[in-house]
Amino acid sequence: MKQNKYIKLSALLMLIASPVLLTSCGDKKTDSDQGATTETTKATPYPLEVCLVSGEELGSMGEPHVFVHNGQEIKMCCDKCVPKFNKDPEKYLAKLKKGQTESKETDHSGHNH
Repeated sequence: MKQNKYIKLSALLMLIASPVLLTSCGDKKTDSDQGATTETTKATPYPLEVCLVSGEELGSMGEPHVFVHNGQEIKMCCDKCVPKFNKDPEKYLAKLKKGQTESKETDHSGHNH
């Protein structure tokens, strides 16, 4: 009787634990702000010390918003720059390849810069 109870308890624990253990497999997440993926696979590192959209120094608004877009790590000064990136990601990726960002005169309505 006791042995049967332990078997049932073990089976129950395995059912509960298996989804938790399996969720880390693949480790691919979707960033709900822009549909970009954040993967643990190798991404090209972000080479700049400033936000790709605003040109602000990373860390000036707290922790930078970091995500991977098409294999390229992207860093922004804050979450409010994400929609502007999403409107024309190719524009910003081209600027990244050239090592350029928007000037600080960029419209930042809604920002607390």
